[in-house]
Amino acid sequence: MASAFEPSLSTSRQGMPSTGPSLADTLPNVDFGFDELRDRMAKFTAKFDAFIEQGRKRVLEERNQFRMSVAELQEDQRMKKKDVEILQLKTNTYQQTMAKEEAETREMQGAIATLTEQRDRQLAHRDGLKKQIADTQADIDARLAAQRARAQQLEAQSRFNVPELDFWVTNLCLRIEGAGQDDRLRFVYTHVDEREWEREAWFELCTAARDYDVRHCRPKLEREKVDRVLERVNETRELAVLLKGMRELFVEAMKS
Repeated sequence: MASAFEPSLSTSRQGMPSTGPSLADTLPNVDFGFDELRDRMAKFTAKFDAFIEQGRKRVLEERNQFRMSVAELQEDQRMKKKDVEILQLKTNTYQQTMAKEEAETREMQGAIATLTEQRDRQLAHRDGLKKQIADTQADIDARLAAQRARAQQLEAQSRFNVPELDFWVTNLCLRIEGAGQDDRLRFVYTHVDEREWEREAWFELCTAARDYDVRHCRPKLEREKVDRVLERVNETRELAVLLKGMRELFVEAMKS
């Protein structure tokens, strides 16, 4: 600006008549400080450039840091996703295991219920068998007691009937044998057939009950006649009536 101003000033000075010192010459010389301003501008430019460079470096560092942070976040997200997948797999496995265990539990509960029902049935059956055994044992004991009482009665009666039995054995050609059972006796006669004195006739007497009963005989006799003899014997309770009556029936059957 001073360069542009000075030629104009000199030109104007040359055009003006030289009539003494001009007004411009009387003006004070003003120093605008262009050098200082230039120096300040240069320093400001340097500071501004340094600030811009620092800002650019800071932006680059922040961008790099942001990129690193984003990469780390992406890696963390990938790891989290992988962890989620692992947890989901574990959850599925756990659910499958729980479902399997629940099924096994239901199966075991069903088996336990079945076994419990079988045990209850077996216990009830066992109790029933125990009752049956107890009833059977009581019946056996009662029968044994009755048989013992009957045996004692027969034994007591036999003590008084021994002479009488000997008499009838001798006079009726009779012998007494066992019939293979404790409550049966076999009475065997001879000399009942006039044509064959050694021919035998016999009958089996059952003493299990209070009343006497004839179960088997050889030769066969009419049941009605045997029952009539038994009826007289059970009324009189005399064995001689039975022995004589049965011999008479055998003699009659031999003759016919």
